[in-house]
Amino acid sequence: MVIGRLADGALRGVDRVTTGVTDTISETFFEPTLRLGVTGLSQAGKTVFITSLVANLLDRGRMGRMGAVAGGHIEAAFLQPQPDDTLPRFEYERHLAALTGPDPHWPDSTRHISQLRLSFRIRPGGMLAGMRSARVRHIDIIDYPGEWLLDLVLLDKSYAQWSAEVLARMEKRDFAADVLAQLRATDATAPHDEATAQRLTEAFTRYLQQARALGLPDITPGRFLLPGELAGSPVLTFVPLAGAGGRGALVREMARRFDAYKAQVIRPFFRDHFARIDRQVVLADVLGAIHAGPEAVDRLGQTLTELLSAFRPGRNAWLARLLGGRRVERILFAATKADHLHHSQHARLTAIMAALLRQSRDRADFAGARTQALALAALRATIEETHDRDGQSLDCVRGRLLDTGRQAAFYAGELPDDPMQLVGPARAGAAHWLDVDYQIMRFAPAPLTRAPGDGLPHIRLDAAAEFLLGDVLR
Repeated sequence: MVIGRLADGALRGVDRVTTGVTDTISETFFEPTLRLGVTGLSQAGKTVFITSLVANLLDRGRMGRMGAVAGGHIEAAFLQPQPDDTLPRFEYERHLAALTGPDPHWPDSTRHISQLRLSFRIRPGGMLAGMRSARVRHIDIIDYPGEWLLDLVLLDKSYAQWSAEVLARMEKRDFAADVLAQLRATDATAPHDEATAQRLTEAFTRYLQQARALGLPDITPGRFLLPGELAGSPVLTFVPLAGAGGRGALVREMARRFDAYKAQVIRPFFRDHFARIDRQVVLADVLGAIHAGPEAVDRLGQTLTELLSAFRPGRNAWLARLLGGRRVERILFAATKADHLHHSQHARLTAIMAALLRQSRDRADFAGARTQALALAALRATIEETHDRDGQSLDCVRGRLLDTGRQAAFYAGELPDDPMQLVGPARAGAAHWLDVDYQIMRFAPAPLTRAPGDGLPHIRLDAAAEFLLGDVLR
């Protein structure tokens, strides 16, 4: 029987201890696992982050800010089969080949959940280091689309509340005018008609696709953009409508499907996968939001605050029940693409991310969850230069343009010393920035030449890894 086999295994392990092999009793007891969730908001570079993180943990020559690396605690790191046979494996090798091949290019975004196990053999430190053998620690990286994470905030909202919020935001966006007109022209109290529901859902999905392309973070329901096997099902066929109706009315059916979406799509994902995550990375393209304007920055801040609030199960009874009382221990909110700025502006980018999170972050810190804001580039695609323009020195970056392949120097604009110069107008509903112009440019990965033992070039990925994993790798 199973218990008997386990007992036999334990006894064999004890026998090995008596012969001097003290680190092979049982993986269950002596090889603990930490589950790291990684997700990104629109266009944040999640696949590149995971690929570079794994590459730099396997070859740690560029990870000097990690205490376990600086202290020589990591004897070896290696990939193993992921423990969950029902999840796809994160395609690390394929993504690494895309970034490091003779014609480097950005890998395709992942559109489903995946997993990768990275194992470490760790040499203990301290006064008793010589008396203790090395131990094994597993890091399971759980990759899932940011669109799915955004759905978390829907669990605490009614259909009427969600509809009102979405329709109010659409009124402020020119690109949403046609879709909004269709929704407003629909008689929500009329009897439900499936053809009407499908037509409106197709139009609403196009609006979400446009919002994502513009870098806007409010793109729920996320599965509308990544439907998979649910495409065309009633649980993905609803839209925001105003008003109330009687039994059989269109708006009543929309509300029923919204509730079904929460119960049958969102809750199972967070119960089966998210509930077991110990630490979390949330990546955001803050520079893209700044370029898009005050509304995008305001929505990014609101989205981050909602997510951080949801990560605190102690303050949300519904989430505490869903997660079985567990709490995510550490959360890193990272502003990506720091290599699009000269290093002299990196601290300002970090400060903007921290300002977007500040109120909710302080409450989370008080509640016990450790959080950190950071500006990083998981794969550095530029070098820094200084150019003179009209007698003024400009700190620029140079890289290979994604669209043309030619080299170009780029100056994004000067971020303010005080992040509230951006966050304040965004929260106040400003239509555009005053007296400033922030630009973005799309760079391709640069061809790489690596010394033996070096991972991929990055900016502060080692600081991110130290915050997330440093304590468990020493």
